[in-house]
Order: sequence, then C-alpha cells, then structure tokens
Amino acid sequence: MIRFYDLGLSDPGLRAELDAAWARVADSGWMILGPELEAFEAEFAAFCGAGHAVGVGNGLDALVLALRAAGVGPGDEVIVPSHTFAATWLAAAAVGARPAPVEVDPKTYTLDPAGAAAAVTARTKAIVPVSLYGHPADMDPLMALAAKHGLFVLEDAAQSHGATYRGRRTGGLAHATAFSFYPTKTLGALGDGGCVTTDDPALAERLRSLRNYGSSEKYRHEVAGVNSRLDELQAAFLRVRLARLDVQIGQRRALAADYGRALAGAPDLTLPYAAKWADPAYHLYVVRSPRRDALQAGLKAAGVETLIHYPIPCHLQGAFADLGFRKGDFPLAERLAEEVLSLPFWPGMDEADAAVVAKAIREAA
Repeated sequence: MIRFYDLGLSDPGLRAELDAAWARVADSGWMILGPELEAFEAEFAAFCGAGHAVGVGNGLDALVLALRAAGVGPGDEVIVPSHTFAATWLAAAAVGARPAPVEVDPKTYTLDPAGAAAAVTARTKAIVPVSLYGHPADMDPLMALAAKHGLFVLEDAAQSHGATYRGRRTGGLAHATAFSFYPTKTLGALGDGGCVTTDDPALAERLRSLRNYGSSEKYRHEVAGVNSRLDELQAAFLRVRLARLDVQIGQRRALAADYGRALAGAPDLTLPYAAKWADPAYHLYVVRSPRRDALQAGLKAAGVETLIHYPIPCHLQGAFADLGFRKGDFPLAERLAEEVLSLPFWPGMDEADAAVVAKAIREAA
C-alpha cells in the first residue's frame, strides 16, 4: 500500500534531533515567548528573505491577525481566490470583512491578476493571493495593483514554504505573508503553529501585541488582542525541520519530475503546471481528471491513498451562505472541485513509488 503522506518521523537522524530539541526546551523551563521562538523567528525570516517573522498559534490566526494588524475590518472587502482552502475566506470573515472571490488562473490555480483588477471597488481594502499546492501566485502584477489603489497584500503561503517567484522566496513578496506549520505542511511542526513574515517593523510590532492579549508590556493591554503564540517546543521542533527544508524541497521537486515522466500521456489526466517565473515547492502533487471519482476509487482498490483538495468550493459552503452566492457563479472553482485529485506525495517517496502510482492510474483509466 502506498500511503498519501508520511511524516518521516522514523528517520533516525531526525528523531535524534527532535529529541534533543525537546530536552533543550524541557531543561530551560521556558515554554512560551522564549529564546527558541526568538531564534526560530530570526531563522525563518532569513530563510524567506523578510525583515521580521512573528510566530502565532496556527495558520488561520496568521491570516486573521495580519489582516487586523493592517486595519482591515467591518465594511471592507478582501479579494480572495475562488479555489482555495476555506481558511482564506474565513480570515476575511473573522475581521468582519466581506470575501470578494475571483476565479483562479486555470493552469497555476492561483489568483488571476486581471480578475483581481476587475474586482476592485471603493470598499476593497486587501488582496489575499494564495500560493496553492506549493506554486507561488503571480505577485508582481498584484503588488502593482495594490500600489495603484492603496491596498494591503497578504500572501497566503500556507502551502508554499520555500517556493520561489522570479528568484525570490514566498514570505518576502507581499506586504505580509501568512504561513501554517500544520504537521503535514512542507515545513510542519509536531502540533499546530503559524507565522507571519513582513518587512514592515510597525506591522510586526502590532502582530506581536495582538498575539499576546494585545499587550506589549505585561498587564498593560493596548488593544483587544488574543492568545495565539507559537510555543517554545514547536519553535524548537521547527528549527530542526527548517534546517532540513531545502533538502526536502529538492526531494519534492525531484519526485514531481518523476511523476511527470511516469504520467506523461496518461489519458484524461492534467498534470501540475509550473509557470516560467516560478519554482514550485510542490507541497501537493495535484492532477485533474474529468472522471476523478472513478479514478480515485480505482486507486483505492489498488492500494493507493489519495485526497481531494477541495471537494466543495468556498462559495457553496454553508459558512458563507450569507454572501448569497449560488452554484454556477464561479464555474472554474466548481469544475476544479469536481476534477482535482492529490496523489501520494512526501519527501521520502522515490521514483519507484511514483511508478507504482502511475501504473495504477493507467490501469484505472
């Protein structure tokens, strides 16, 4: 059986380093807002090419707190992709803003800059492009659009740690970038976690206050903040995994190439696309098929685990029923929901594993 994902914790070298990180935190007696978090924030900011990194409790909080820190709130509109995980839309709703969806590029599955430009209104306050599946969004035209209209750009890079856009890594492309460190992410913790990177020191300072009860000085609360702090233990674990990240991204890119060769010419199958300006990190390897459900069933029978990201488009989710969208409003998002299929994919897989999956796909066709 080929599993969809393996955390790789059986790697003896990794396990020893994680054990040492745990011991270091336990021996320090410092569990929240301590030296491990400070060190990880500095290391991750440097990795992304950003001036600051602020660790928070999870990826959704990273999005919400970044929007709050930028002053996005009730009555504002936030441009979001039609095809994404619900957290992107939930973040806008959480600050009282209205998600304003735009269809994605049909090849990269990231926010279409022309569509975003057409969606700007007098109420638009922010744009949240999502670098989906590990492929970066086309950021330069989006940043130019934001500069023209005075908008805040928050990249949702929950799936694109280490991806590059015109030679620059995600995390240093927008006014701020939100990351998730959910365990299965390209850079994953052993629990939940998130982070915001930015070059704006004032924004970073507001984020640090918001994550810590709205306090920059103990027992003095300047704003109504929340409790959303990346803890010392997860920060220590992330430091271990960050040191290995470039190697693992290389393994992901190699595996994607293996899949590409093994699946070339497979009937009714659309493979992932990489724009000429992008070097994806391949968080997921997502194919499309007009007979997706039958293909998934065939792969399951052959012992190959797969997942669907995402089977219900955001505009048809009950959580956003108040926005008044109906089936047919975003046809590309709906078609993607019916056709996308994520294949088994993690750094420990090899070309032989990809060949097994490819054989099962051809036999299920």
